Amino acid sequence: MRDFNYGKLAEKLLTPRIVSLLTELHEHKARMGLLSMGGIEQLDRLLELAKIQSIDSSNRIEGIYTSDARLRALALQKTRPRSRDEEEIAGYRDVLATVHESSEHIPVNPGVILQLHRDLYRYTGYSFGGRFKDSDNAIAELAADGEVRIRFQPMGAVATPGAVGAICEALGQIRKDSRVDPLLPACLFVLDFLCIHPFNDGNGRMSRLLTLLLFYQAGHAVGRYISIEKIIERTKASYYDALREDSVGWHEGDNDYEEFAAYSLGVLLAAYRDFEERALLSGGKGSSKSELARQAIEGNLGSFTKADIRERCPRVSERTIEVVLSQMLKEGRLEKLGHGRGSSYALRIR
Repeated sequence: MRDFNYGKLAEKLLTPRIVSLLTELHEHKARMGLLSMGGIEQLDRLLELAKIQSIDSSNRIEGIYTSDARLRALALQKTRPRSRDEEEIAGYRDVLATVHESSEHIPVNPGVILQLHRDLYRYTGYSFGGRFKDSDNAIAELAADGEVRIRFQPMGAVATPGAVGAICEALGQIRKDSRVDPLLPACLFVLDFLCIHPFNDGNGRMSRLLTLLLFYQAGHAVGRYISIEKIIERTKASYYDALREDSVGWHEGDNDYEEFAAYSLGVLLAAYRDFEERALLSGGKGSSKSELARQAIEGNLGSFTKADIRERCPRVSERTIEVVLSQMLKEGRLEKLGHGRGSSYALRIR
């Protein structure tokens, strides 16, 4: 089995690019507590929205879907799952809630990882929930010519329990070193987890839940209010590129971690920026809700939907957003693209 020395690996990650990202992240973390979000009610709205988006996006990446109405009802525990997809969505909801509510009390060890995986599948009839894989698996991709090719061969099933134990031990050891920014071992751990690929199914969703958990434990709680999973879904091409690049030579311990770390820290940075943008839009003194909606609309590059504006201005009602969109269409400031549920908007160039 390869060695996992997170002390040496974290030191190698201290490149100018990674150091710059860490510096900016800590600046955003310091500002986060100073920004006015319009009180507890506003934070509660953002938390609910982020929870729904996280459940939706993390499952959609894996091809697991339900309707918007059913998703919301499941996320808010107002209905029971009616299909296999909805059973998996409900499982993700429960594990996400555990991470949100108890992150500081969750040790990262093989037993806890198995427990979280078991809970991910608690509503299904699958017997592999809470068990490491019982046969070797492979990460495949569909090539441009339509042929399915093996992109990466993860750790074998026999070696998997020991490998998961080794990365958990490496994480625990490096966390004792106060000189190491805890975000760095978080990135190392998640990449190693993905390369081990310890389960028959659910590895991607577990990696995103562990990412959120480790970010929280590193002192970065912005994922409570801005969906980390949605940002990953939005940038999944870059995610797969970084994972592909940094998995080369992994079995021999010759791989790099910088691309995956830069991607992961970039996701966290995007969450902080989204939070700050919404804080400023929600807390602008002297601005009416119509003005806040107009500011959010005018801040877009490219096309956007009504839902995008609603996310950026959670204090502004849907009706107010619709009125402002209608006004801006009449003014010739906007153009509407498409019709019905699939419609979007774009600013006209003056």
